[in-house]
Amino acid sequence: MSSDAPVSQKQSGWRRYINRLLAAEISTFARYYDRVIQWMPRADDSGILLDAIDSAQKGVIREGGLFPSLAGEKESRTVVLINGNFNYNYDIQATLMELKPSLARTSRLALVVYNSYFSWLYQLANKLRIRKGDCPTTFLTRTDIENLNKLTGYTTVRARPVVYFPFRLLGIGDVVNRLFMAVPGLRWFSLAYVVILKPNISEDPVSLPSLSCIIPARNERGNIENAMRRMPDLGCRLEVIFVEGHSNDGTWEEILRVKEKYGDRFDIKACRQQGKGKSDAVRLGFAMANAELLTILDADLTMPPELLGRFYTAYCNGLADFVNGSRLVYPMEGSAMRFLNRLGNIFFAKASSMTLETSIGDSLCGTKLLARHDYRRMTAWRKDFGEFDPFGDFELLFPAALLGLGIVDVPIRYRDRTYGQTNINRFQHGAMLFQMVVIGFLRIRMGSGEL
Repeated sequence: MSSDAPVSQKQSGWRRYINRLLAAEISTFARYYDRVIQWMPRADDSGILLDAIDSAQKGVIREGGLFPSLAGEKESRTVVLINGNFNYNYDIQATLMELKPSLARTSRLALVVYNSYFSWLYQLANKLRIRKGDCPTTFLTRTDIENLNKLTGYTTVRARPVVYFPFRLLGIGDVVNRLFMAVPGLRWFSLAYVVILKPNISEDPVSLPSLSCIIPARNERGNIENAMRRMPDLGCRLEVIFVEGHSNDGTWEEILRVKEKYGDRFDIKACRQQGKGKSDAVRLGFAMANAELLTILDADLTMPPELLGRFYTAYCNGLADFVNGSRLVYPMEGSAMRFLNRLGNIFFAKASSMTLETSIGDSLCGTKLLARHDYRRMTAWRKDFGEFDPFGDFELLFPAALLGLGIVDVPIRYRDRTYGQTNINRFQHGAMLFQMVVIGFLRIRMGSGEL
């Protein structure tokens, strides 16, 4: 494998512009991965796309070269770039099956595929000699890709249309290419797609990953012991971290008492936050965590602790690398969520799904599970994107979708509080969340990276 990207040959301006658009899309996640490997570039591939991708390390595997085994990677993430190859491939199923044994669950295939709606346009461009190289022969629809996934054991975790207007033309192309991404219907008439595939690989049942459970608590004295008493045996090393936030009902003293009482059963840590808010508490807990996986349990116990095993199992079975709770499936217990709060939760779930182009059943459920090494990537993403999420839900969900982790929802029945009152101001905090969704739509849905 070559350790460096190939040196780009001289290309016309419009070809460079197209590759620049594709590279901007791929760079939205590749810059947070450890490396990009381009697999089997075609003879007419000048290398300009790989050159333009933002990545710390890049390499090429040319025809006749051996694909390196990535199967042993646990925390490293590698993007395997396949640039247009499938549009000339007569047995894509065999190719995907051949690659999978060499991949880890942290690997991602980044496919650049030409839009099947414009097969005639590529043929015309070749006849007019506007386009060089062989004419594409195979055109995949989204349905074709999903069928191939089922046959070969992959999941599409992100698919983005790219390139509507192939000329920059004094900046007009930039505007058109951003706006069309946001227009329903028209957005699927791009010249190409960038599709991210996740190999479906489960954890080794012999050595299951350890788990850190973060419990933010403010004025939750009456729920602290129940959190530990009801904590399930997950069959792995479990670390519990209480983060207390300026309580005035004796929550901190109760945490210390419970820590002493249950210290022989669980590895319990406790700290007091200097900042304010749940987001700050979660960040502090994650920074203290030592386990391979991280999860959050709200101290109000409206998400039953007994269900944490379902989140852990979903991750270990390889269904996704980000497991999200959904409170909007089953009827809620009593007055667990007021009517306006429920409407707000439905709105933010739909808005987030549209913004991220990923189906999300509930964007504001407090319980989420992810790998610690992925959280480090999310922290780097947050520094680039900005920090103004009051609860921390969007600052986890947004990068989970953009990084192609794959998201799966676990339905839970939302329960009534048995102690205390909610710390949420639905109007003030709702306005902050709405601002986050708008900014996400403008910066994520309407474009990627710098054009």
